[in-house]
Amino acid sequence: MSDTTPAPPAAWPLVALFTAGYVAPYLLPTVVGRLDAHLPLSPAQAGLVGTALLLGSATAGFTLASRIPRRGPRPLARLGLLLAVLGYGTAASTTLLPLVVAGVVVGGFGSGSATAVAAAGIAGHRDPHRMSSLGLLSVSATAGALYLTLPHLGGGHGLPFAAIALVAALAWPATGRLGGPTRSGPAAVRSSGRPPYPRAGAVLAGCLLLWSLTQEALWGVSGRIGAEQAGLSEATLGVVFAVALGAGLLGVTGASAFGTRLGRAVPIGAGTAAIAGCVVLTASADGLTGFAAGEILWNAVYPVVLSYVIGLAAALDPRGRWAVFAGAASSLGTACGPVVGSLLAEAFGLPGMGLVLGGLLLAVAGPLTAVAVHAGRGPVAAAGATAGEPVLRGEVPAPAPGPGAGPAADAPVRVRRTPRRILLLTPTAAARTRRAAAKDRL
Repeated sequence: MSDTTPAPPAAWPLVALFTAGYVAPYLLPTVVGRLDAHLPLSPAQAGLVGTALLLGSATAGFTLASRIPRRGPRPLARLGLLLAVLGYGTAASTTLLPLVVAGVVVGGFGSGSATAVAAAGIAGHRDPHRMSSLGLLSVSATAGALYLTLPHLGGGHGLPFAAIALVAALAWPATGRLGGPTRSGPAAVRSSGRPPYPRAGAVLAGCLLLWSLTQEALWGVSGRIGAEQAGLSEATLGVVFAVALGAGLLGVTGASAFGTRLGRAVPIGAGTAAIAGCVVLTASADGLTGFAAGEILWNAVYPVVLSYVIGLAAALDPRGRWAVFAGAASSLGTACGPVVGSLLAEAFGLPGMGLVLGGLLLAVAGPLTAVAVHAGRGPVAAAGATAGEPVLRGEVPAPAPGPGAGPAADAPVRVRRTPRRILLLTPTAAARTRRAAAKDRL
């Protein structure tokens, strides 16, 4: 019987998809700011359009979480990139508000589809932490370059949308290296069941929703903090954002090189607490120094923690289901972030908003750390790979050691139970068998 388990995809196609899916949320401040400046929209209404984009992305994640193993990554990735190009291209080419909103929602669904496929592939990779770090490096570099370039290319609301559509189009060749639909078989049946470790996965998804909500609540109003409270121009804001994303590149590079030597609990817990302090500093800034310091420190730590969180979701289920669910929950929190940030800013002012968001981050740091500790106690990934398979544990003779090898340790070995096969013989075949047995006795 042929093996139906797909081989792990190559690294660069997943990085390209990751970049195409994440670049829209990274550019959200300039998207919302240009919608407010160049279309008949109030700041709150422009924030709602950004929320619609992110809700479309979250919807794609929840919709595709269980379909990726059956449909295959290649067709879903191509569908997502096509929707992103069409949706964002439509939003960029018109000033009619209904078409802009429709294009934003369709484009957001396309971005979420690309992100979901990338998350599932990263979870199945041999080193998901390194893969997620490479993806964050790529999207941070892309967004940083766009923040430096877009202010010099002219005004209008459509330029950021056109840039996002272009990134999606450039990622299209990468889909040729992805797999097609999975053939029916035991592996496909098992992958459609309930993901392993449902309690830990649910806690991770819920905490990541709130974690992402706080990040995007600040990110969605960062342009407003810089312009109104710190008194910075659009060009200066673009430079600050680009430098901040560059700091993120350095942070992710260090996290990728360091790996998981400290596990995941310490980087996630301590990093989330550090982000809480950066949020408070940024929201209370009244000048260039405080604003730039808060943004740069925050963007240096945020992708580092996110890379460990993605690796944690992959460890809970190597088939990528918790990675996709957690990504969709993150997109949902990101979608609610701009509205929550605007409401909190109106109710408590910008510094008060920072205190509330910082407290919420500290509240979710504990459960996130607990899930990371739980995942690090044993071979969770290996257990998830065989979840649902009947196994027999028994002592079997170890093979003779090769030259230079030490004595083999006696250890229980996992043996997969195979179905019993019953052969039904025809009367003619049974007669031949009896005659052969009689000859052997003679």
